Amino acid sequence: MKRRSKPKKNMQEHLKQVNLYAAGIDIGSKSHFVAVSPNLDDTPVREFSCFTIDLEHMANWLKKIGIKTIAMESTGVYWIPAYEILESRGFEVFLVNPRHLKNVPGRKTDVIDCQWLQQLHSFGLLQGAFRPSAEICEFRAYMRQRTMLVESSSSHIQHMQKALRQMNLLLDNVVSDITGKTGMKIIRSILHGERDPKTLAKNRDRNCKNSEEVIAKSLKGHYKKEHLFALQQAVDLYDFYQQQINKCEQVIVNLLGEMENPEDIHDSSPKGKNLLKEDLQFNARESLLSITGVDITKIDGIKETTALKIISEIGTDMSAWPTVKNFTSWLGLSPGNKISGGKILSSKTKTSANRAASAFRIAAYSLSKSKSALGAFYRRKRSQLGAPKANTATAHKIARLVYSMLKHGTEYIDQGQNYYELKYRERIIKNLHKRAKELGFEMVPQS
Repeated sequence: MKRRSKPKKNMQEHLKQVNLYAAGIDIGSKSHFVAVSPNLDDTPVREFSCFTIDLEHMANWLKKIGIKTIAMESTGVYWIPAYEILESRGFEVFLVNPRHLKNVPGRKTDVIDCQWLQQLHSFGLLQGAFRPSAEICEFRAYMRQRTMLVESSSSHIQHMQKALRQMNLLLDNVVSDITGKTGMKIIRSILHGERDPKTLAKNRDRNCKNSEEVIAKSLKGHYKKEHLFALQQAVDLYDFYQQQINKCEQVIVNLLGEMENPEDIHDSSPKGKNLLKEDLQFNARESLLSITGVDITKIDGIKETTALKIISEIGTDMSAWPTVKNFTSWLGLSPGNKISGGKILSSKTKTSANRAASAFRIAAYSLSKSKSALGAFYRRKRSQLGAPKANTATAHKIARLVYSMLKHGTEYIDQGQNYYELKYRERIIKNLHKRAKELGFEMVPQS
């Protein structure tokens, strides 16, 4: 007697479609492929060019067939125009990381790609990437532009240093920064025709550590036309980028003024005399306090520049991350959980190009000599794990503090290095007492 074979169940019966009116878009540099459910249109897959008029036709078609939610890949910068047009038309747009979609082999064509996106999105298996409000996006664009300008200007500082070295003018050996007051005065004097080392050394600022005699000794070299020409062009380009940075900062000042409360009008002049090249040339602390409601610059390691970078990337609304663990995981600062067979294979943090995480790591790196509790934590972790892991662990701790301040409005109070060391010692003693008791011993402190 033959056994009755069990009927095969369709796998899709176990999955429930949560987005019946979903679409998937495969983003390209020249055209986009859009897929919808075959039940909604006779031609479920269509190709649209990247021209604005074609993107509007795409939005009209999706609106006509009743699409409500759309998933698209975040490919380069090509997704931005399509995203903005679709969002303005009232669609719910999910921006999806392409890495989360490439794990299935055989899906290499644009048509299959958009259909795969639509299918996954219809079953609610995709998570949208974080995208801040339009106001924060504008702020972020200006801050990223400023960062690009600062990086570009630094390359011309290297060109200045190279031209000086080729003439054996060892200015970088006697001043900490050739773009400081002493360095730039000497360089501009050289370009104006001055060659006497003693006369050039008289441009020394009174805060410079080396004497005029030492500086004059470093300024005797071989002046050549080609190297002076390269030096002149490097200085001109450096000055030009400084002008562009100032213009960019003025736009940032105006935007911060629009974002903050009208009652909190204050002076935007810089506080402090010694400003570094990457530092802001205006006072941003009070603007940040007005926008966020808390002063995150009180956290050790977070300067005004770092604070602006962080806020421009994550915004002020923490509702996008339900818990602090979600926030640190999004940053790529939390330990991984690669587990198989009940055994932890790796707890390494995931690779991430998150700019906010980079800002937190910069803040952590600056704590190596800090006398704060965070500085003591960084040094203890560095002695245990090494500098790279200590940097990540401290950045993770700072990120948790920022999340708590922005979400709950709490203030940060540094207890100091001694308080941290005392608490750490108490925790170690408590654990030792507990361990000794488990083994049947009793710890007795020495007199």
